[in-house]
Amino acid sequence: MIDDIQAARETALARLAAASTSDEVRAVEIEVLGKKGSLTDLKAGLGKLATIDEKKQAGAALNEASTTVASALAARLGELRRAERAVQLEVERVDLTEIMRRPQRGHAHVVTQAWQRLEDVFVGLGFQVAEGPEVETDWYNFEALNMPTNHPARSMHDTFYVEHGEPGSTVLRTHTSPVQIRVMQTIPPPIYMIMPGRVFRNETTDATHLAVFHQIEGLVIDRGITLADLAGTIESFTKSFFGADFTSRLRPSYFPFTEPSAEFDIRTPSGEWLELGGSGMVHPNVLRAGGLDPEEWSGFAFGFGIDRMAKERHSINDVREMYSNDIRFLEQF
Repeated sequence: MIDDIQAARETALARLAAASTSDEVRAVEIEVLGKKGSLTDLKAGLGKLATIDEKKQAGAALNEASTTVASALAARLGELRRAERAVQLEVERVDLTEIMRRPQRGHAHVVTQAWQRLEDVFVGLGFQVAEGPEVETDWYNFEALNMPTNHPARSMHDTFYVEHGEPGSTVLRTHTSPVQIRVMQTIPPPIYMIMPGRVFRNETTDATHLAVFHQIEGLVIDRGITLADLAGTIESFTKSFFGADFTSRLRPSYFPFTEPSAEFDIRTPSGEWLELGGSGMVHPNVLRAGGLDPEEWSGFAFGFGIDRMAKERHSINDVREMYSNDIRFLEQF
């Protein structure tokens, strides 16, 4: 029996050493130390031995074998469980690196950056900043700007009408020009003012057009203002905003609220001309709508898109990208 006990012990130890999972260790435990295990069966056979000495020797060997196997089993099971736990933790591991980093501050949107920079440039040229409502009356948005009902120039503006008051009497402003009238009505000349803001037009969006976009308007009212003052202001702005290597030009055009009217372009260092916005001398009818006497006061106005400025400054191909909220795009600016 001593030989059988030793054989069962060595077999169990060998199997435990070769076990690669905790389930294999438990199988060895059942087969060796379980109710029908090999060492358990040998224990039941002690009573069949002939002498007391044989029983004592076999019992001691059996006890030592059971203790050794149980210790080896517990040690091997601990090793495998730690290894299995490490694998599980690796599989379930959550990368907290980003959370643990010191939070990073965001920055202003690319259009907001252009807006703020434009304000800084014009304030540096002696202008002040004014704002006006985004929901306007038809009078401020059109009639006061020399576009009465059925005026053909109204077709240039695809208008969103608001259900308020008489039908067609309230709109989402199509440009920032209504603020000109409000400024003239509330601030006595001389006036040197810029008016940035959001505007709305009912048109299909594409790479260069948006239904909701931003403009900045400029207005100068004083005695003796001429077209030369407008050209000089545009040139000073161009060099201040874009750089000393840029220049500007005026091209004859038509706008109902200015006379004469002009488009203004900028020329890049490469010699390419880019259309930027519209301008002109404030129409006498607009001065009258603002409560000013055109025989005493004269002035000029200009306006252009802030979104377009951001687009050109950063060589953005599609203005819609600026409002896609794609963090990969926004992080570039």
